[in-house]
Amino acid sequence: MNSDPLTQEQIRNFVLPAHGNLEVVKQLLAEEPRLLNEKYEEFDETALEAASHVGNRPIAEFLLEQGAPMNIYTAAMFGLKDEVAAFLDASPELINGNGVHGISLLYHAALSGNVDLVEMLAERGNTQSPDQPLLAAASYGRIEMAKWLLARGADKTTTNFQNKTALDIAELREDEKLIALLS
Repeated sequence: MNSDPLTQEQIRNFVLPAHGNLEVVKQLLAEEPRLLNEKYEEFDETALEAASHVGNRPIAEFLLEQGAPMNIYTAAMFGLKDEVAAFLDASPELINGNGVHGISLLYHAALSGNVDLVEMLAERGNTQSPDQPLLAAASYGRIEMAKWLLARGADKTTTNFQNKTALDIAELREDEKLIALLS
């Protein structure tokens, strides 16, 4: 076993693929298990946090199976209402919290499509903007979530980092139901 300290380059080379390349994540973790919970300082995120904020369930599931600790944002991305509630019971201040890159708890929950979860967040006092979460819902075809967010005033003209609106995303996905809802 290598006892040399891990470098930020090694950590970067693990965390960045955790946004979307499961095979690379598996390979790198097999070669260097110490990478599992390391934080890439420039992005201030671990591999699990990377997978979670982009809604990459297979990578997040793999990392959890390897022993990465569950957090409220990952639980929200999976739509695990009871787990999110337990995190909030322990730390109520997380209700309007943000994960890595300032991405809201509501955004992570919108990725899941679990309307019961976002209802519970609202009941507990979540007041985060529904605008970016609408983009998350559109990215994964979460029609009921999109309806819920629109009912709470989500701005359909909000754009993502690629300057795409929820309607643009729905059109790229050829999601006729979401296109109709967002038009």
